[in-house]
Amino acid sequence: MKHTASAKKNSSPRGSSTTSRKATAPNRQFAVCVDNDGYEASLERNKIYVVLPDKDAEKDVDLRVVDESGEDYLFAADRFVAIDVPAALRASLLKAS
Repeated sequence: MKHTASAKKNSSPRGSSTTSRKATAPNRQFAVCVDNDGYEASLERNKIYVVLPDKDAEKDVDLRVVDESGEDYLFAADRFVAIDVPAALRASLLKAS
């Protein structure tokens, strides 16, 4: 069952991790949240999030992101826009996560 901080569910109900993961790999992907409806406690609109690799999630059109709790969860991919970030920003984002 998908763990969220909000009772309202707008994303697909996929399994999620209950352990915190540090995003330290240099090839991490990033995405900006463009829709946090129903997940206001977990996601901030216009914030950059670290995207963790998850082939099963991708098949279901979901993304595994490290949310505001510092944990990684699945959210519908259409809530995010993938972005490329410069190396200096990448290092800063990974240090903060």
